[in-house]
Amino acid sequence: MKRWFKLVGFAAVAVGSIAAVVARARHDAADPARCAGLVAIFDRCCAPGQTVVSGRCTGRPSSCPPGLDVTASGCVGEQRRVFVAGGLLHAGAGDWEAEGRVRPHDATIASFELDVLETTEGAYAACVAAGRCRELSLSGEPGRALGGVTRSEAEAFCAFVGGRLPTEDEWTFAAGGPKARRYPWGETGAVCRRGVWGIVSGPCGFASTGPELAGAHPDGASAEGVQDLSGNVAEWVAAQPGEKEGVVRGGSFASELATDLRTWQRRSVPPASRSAEMGFRCAYDAPLEPQPRDSLAGP
Repeated sequence: MKRWFKLVGFAAVAVGSIAAVVARARHDAADPARCAGLVAIFDRCCAPGQTVVSGRCTGRPSSCPPGLDVTASGCVGEQRRVFVAGGLLHAGAGDWEAEGRVRPHDATIASFELDVLETTEGAYAACVAAGRCRELSLSGEPGRALGGVTRSEAEAFCAFVGGRLPTEDEWTFAAGGPKARRYPWGETGAVCRRGVWGIVSGPCGFASTGPELAGAHPDGASAEGVQDLSGNVAEWVAAQPGEKEGVVRGGSFASELATDLRTWQRRSVPPASRSAEMGFRCAYDAPLEPQPRDSLAGP
């Protein structure tokens, strides 16, 4: 009997040692470029001067990457809108991997404005404080992209800031442009520094459980400067008439394949779904462009 216990104990130690070696190997295999101008600490990307406590970047940063401001609770990107000039959207299977996944159609897109960054925890907390949004469990990092939100909660926030969720065609047009780019930044280059993806089971990282800071990967921005359209959190789009399912676009931090980052990628989910992988950004009807002075003059 004692011998049996010794064998069991030895086996447990061996399994533990193997697990530790595997965990270390996975940690060492993570691509440090995934953190761009931040610092890789365990499975997170934090600012210089911060530490990780229970999976959260804590402490006042000593500095932040360009485009992010230093606050007592971490780096926070400044939300702003960009103008997306309208045009003709050619939605279809231009990419062979989109065959059977994309409904071919053309759509005329009116000009609109779109948030440069995905909605952050800090921005959503302000909506909660104003009594306009439902309280959610947050990580406490104000600059982190918000996940775990349903479509109706996303709609409530966008209404609070004077906007709405983008339509699916608007989202596609913003991500792919008139020429239907394969990725928001171009035709190739789905690498770790361009977006937050593959950080749960590789190839960019391992063991992450949530998104990273919004706006920390400017190399993955679209031509108009919209960031994180591929990865970090998949984004809710507006409900379409007659559809019972909701739609999220853009892949997420858990996406393992570059295919998931393509501008045509979509996933149907129930509108009341709640996942750390799903967040949103807001769109706005563009103001009417002023008429040339000559056209306003009388005879």
